[in-house]
Order: sequence, then C-alpha cells, then structure tokens
Amino acid sequence: MDKLPQAQSELREMDTLAAADSPVHRLHPICKLSVTLLYIVIVVSFPKYDLSGLTAMVLYPVIAYQMAGIPIRLCFRKLRYVLPLVCAVGLVNPFLDHTPFVTLGSFTVTGGIISMLTLLFKGCFSLMASFLLIATTSIDSICAALRKLHVPELLVTLLLLTYRYIGVMLEEVGIMSQSYRLRSPGQKGIHISAWGSFLGQLLLRSMDRAQELYSSMLLRGFRGEFFYAQGSPFGFGDAVFLLGWGIAFLCARRWNLPAVAGSIFVR
Repeated sequence: MDKLPQAQSELREMDTLAAADSPVHRLHPICKLSVTLLYIVIVVSFPKYDLSGLTAMVLYPVIAYQMAGIPIRLCFRKLRYVLPLVCAVGLVNPFLDHTPFVTLGSFTVTGGIISMLTLLFKGCFSLMASFLLIATTSIDSICAALRKLHVPELLVTLLLLTYRYIGVMLEEVGIMSQSYRLRSPGQKGIHISAWGSFLGQLLLRSMDRAQELYSSMLLRGFRGEFFYAQGSPFGFGDAVFLLGWGIAFLCARRWNLPAVAGSIFVR
C-alpha cells in the first residue's frame, strides 16, 4: 500500500505534462491523434524480417520528444511495467524459426532472432508514440478529438470516465488502507482474511464516488460532447505536421531508408 501515493503522484504528473507548453503541445489534438494512429499502423505493418527498414521509424519519437521537451527516459520509466511484457512477446521466436540469415563468425543469426527484435522494436515504438500523445494532450482533448472523428459517444465517454475513476479508486484505496492500518497497528499489509470485505467495500465506495462524479459532470452540462475542450482550430501548422510526418512514414514503409542511405554513403 506504500506505493499508492506514488501511483497518485504519477497520475497527477501526467496531467502536469499534458498542461505544459511546447510546439507539440500546441498542435491540434486531431493532428496528434491522427499522426499517432498512422504511425502505429505503419510500424505494425512492417514484415517480421524487415528489421533494418523498421529502425527508420525511431526518428519520429526521437524528434517529437525533443520538440515537446520530454526526456525519452521518462517514457521508459513510466512504462517500466509494460515494457517487459512487450519484450516477452517474441521470446519464443528463436526456438521456432531456425532459418539462417547472417553468419557472424561461428554465430548464425536466424530468422527467429530477427523477428524477435522486430516485434520488440514494434512494441517499443508504439508505446513511445502512445505515451507522447498522452503526455502532450489532456484526456479531455483526446476525447474531444475522438468525437470529432465520429468515434461512438459511448466508447469515448467510457474512456473518459475510466481515466477519471482511476484517480477516484486510488484515493479510496488510500483512505481504506490507512483506516485498516490504524485499526491494526504493527501489521504489515492487509491480512488475507480481510481481502474479501476490503474489496467489497472498495467496490461499493468507488461506485458511490463514481456516481457523484458523473452527477456533477451532468450538472455542469456534460452530455457526451466536449464543448469545454474546444481549443484553437485546425491550422496550417497542424496540416504541415500531419502531412509531413505522413509522407515520411509512407516513404519509410515503401523504401528501406537505412539501406538506401548506406548505399549512398558507400558510393
């Protein structure tokens, strides 16, 4: 339970990051959302053996993080629990695919190793792009952009309320765990015999708080639309950012840019 304040602090830190000011933060939410979705689709579409071509896609997160003023190490620190799962996706590939690709001395690089690294890079690049979107755009702006793209109102509302209720649930867990420690001094954690009642009370208290939160949103005029999240209109700079990166992604997918650059320098 000692990690609860840390989780609440990290959640607030994401809101602070999204409220910062930088060229990426000032872009229209639809522009950033479209670029992120296009980037993930292009990254995932690379063949499993096209590792060299995939490496060119690292340019977008590296450049965008610099423009946003967000250290890349912060991304990996925030995603430290998800990255191991992504890395574990292709671990069995070297045992299933023994097709030889390159021989380095006595060591043979097989197709399983190449496909494992490709899957690893795909997962890391996709997570980096997703984190960049969240770190530079508030949840209200993201939901407003989804509604403008005609995503169903129910799905957008569920996304918004789920994000809001995470903070509510963490707060309730903190209150209940503190009350339990006061009633059981000297005991480490929550005894297994109290897990059932603790989770039941947490569910009931979270539902009550969630209903209060949703009622307050309705009283303030929320009807599934995000008129309060309306910012500046989609401008010329947004179009240039979207079109420029879109062309760059398609070129990286169409041609193996590292190989092309290597052949040019060799000449």
